Amino acid sequence: MGTSRNVERRTILRAAGASAAALGLAATTGCGGDSGTSADGTVTIRYSWWGADERAKKINQTIKLFEKKYPKIKVKTDFQDYASFWEKFQTQAAGGNPPDVFQNAVTFLRKYDKRSVLLDLKSQIDAGNLSLGDFRAGVTEVGEVDGKQLGIPVGSNTMALVIDKKVFQKAGVEPATGWTWDDYFKALKSVHDRTKVPGDTGYFSIMYLYDLYLRQNGKAFYTKDGLGFDKADLTEWWQDGYGRVKAGIITDPKIVEQDRPKSSLSAGHGASEFTWDNFTVRYTAEGSSEYGLAPIPTMDGKHTGQYLASLMLSASARTRHPKEVAQFIDFMVHDPEVGKIMGYDRGILASTQQYDAFKPTDPVNKEIAQYEADTAKAGVLGTITPHPSGADTIEAAFLRIGGDLAQGKTKPSAAVKQFFDEAQAAFQA
Repeated sequence: MGTSRNVERRTILRAAGASAAALGLAATTGCGGDSGTSADGTVTIRYSWWGADERAKKINQTIKLFEKKYPKIKVKTDFQDYASFWEKFQTQAAGGNPPDVFQNAVTFLRKYDKRSVLLDLKSQIDAGNLSLGDFRAGVTEVGEVDGKQLGIPVGSNTMALVIDKKVFQKAGVEPATGWTWDDYFKALKSVHDRTKVPGDTGYFSIMYLYDLYLRQNGKAFYTKDGLGFDKADLTEWWQDGYGRVKAGIITDPKIVEQDRPKSSLSAGHGASEFTWDNFTVRYTAEGSSEYGLAPIPTMDGKHTGQYLASLMLSASARTRHPKEVAQFIDFMVHDPEVGKIMGYDRGILASTQQYDAFKPTDPVNKEIAQYEADTAKAGVLGTITPHPSGADTIEAAFLRIGGDLAQGKTKPSAAVKQFFDEAQAAFQA
């Protein structure tokens, strides 16, 4: 599960805050949906996810494997792009009819737990229908909220810096492990001065990057119940970013808008972009240059503030078939053949069985795997910052208001006030 300049995240964020406050999701219990049991004992469960056609093709292949192993469990599928998925899910949840099992992300866990939509999977773990064993270190913690296991990870990722290798080489700049923010900003200026290409596409409106920066400074974007920073912190961050836009070191936000849905990095209008490491495949598909992963800048040359995030599978508290749902999730996260089919589509595979089963052969996926391995080996990974209810709306606001600031539509002081006002409203919704 998380902000980057990729199509999936952007469309997510536009919809994430649009209808959340308007929906009063009922904290009810009982049976939901058209899932049921046929006369011969066959159970049907509904499975929903977001993603493009390629992900759907892969998931449908894995469902065939599952139904072959469990012939008495049939899976009815549904998928949309990110924005459409959450719009539909909110409507289903408000009507007491969410899918039995669905793709989820950390941003939404507390929101839907607060509304009693999510099933605590610990009961199924205790019953032996679902295993939390054989996962890569620290991954399962992403799905935990207040002692409940609300999601089981299918893949993990961490924030990284994607660079245009050719532009950086032309500028004579080589990112190195342990470089500081000062080093990074000097590198951006060198890239701009020597190649006339802006050094970055707009780092300062990416919530998850700001979270890392705060963590490096002993704070965090969120506490359990609110924001973990103050207006002075954000004013400094946004004022600094705005200054670099005005200096031409950061891509003109108007050009960023013109490039969409393509990234300005792959369009050749920026030399670097912060995003999740597994999104690197996007730039190779979109662009004509050579792209690679670089380390996160630090304050002290050591602590990056990084952690593992993940997409996960969650279950509805209203499902009629918790056992069958648990068996489905267990199969999808542990079966080696599923891992071979899915590859890194949803991040680096979370369970050791699937991680070991899939051996990337292309350079991009090899580099992604190596980046996560090196990051883990460096010992810099911490525990993911808690995401309170309303985090989805707040992330959307951070991206939108930061973009308005970059375009000169608002001043830093006004932008900061607007963000804190919207965040407070999101927490109370």
